[in-house]
Amino acid sequence: MSFAAWLNEHYDEKGPAKWLAFFLEAVSSLVLFTLMALTCVDVVGRYLFNSPLHGGTELTEIGLAVMVFAAMPVITWRGGHIVVDLLDRFLGPKVVKALSLFAALVMSTSLYFLALRIFELGERSIRRGVVTEFLAMPTGYIVQYIAIMSWATAAGMITYGVYRILFQSKD
Repeated sequence: MSFAAWLNEHYDEKGPAKWLAFFLEAVSSLVLFTLMALTCVDVVGRYLFNSPLHGGTELTEIGLAVMVFAAMPVITWRGGHIVVDLLDRFLGPKVVKALSLFAALVMSTSLYFLALRIFELGERSIRRGVVTEFLAMPTGYIVQYIAIMSWATAAGMITYGVYRILFQSKD
């Protein structure tokens, strides 16, 4: 099976959204694998050689941020978040669709303004030269990455997420 056939089989998105979803999931899975290897090296170093990996905690924290925020746009536009639909069977499909659109608007708006504030905090960290404790890595760039991925999530939700709500059935 060719890569293009595999991609078409496993990704429902169309056009550039398919490639973006694949790229973001690849980044997230690569970081997850790296975190697993990092943890193995840290544990082996700690228990066999009595020398843990210096800065392992910092690398794990940064890796978790990269992994979670790389996956967040894809999960959001696919509607993969936990949803409690207790009233859906009592409400009509038009009301449920309207509530879904309202939720998408609230999520997008909230993420936009949250990302704006996070980006400002990242800029402030860069200006002040804030670095991690052991590895002296600048933290502002990771904070700005979080803001950028939050903006990507908001944009994905308001565009492709709304498209899915309006034009694709949940059959």
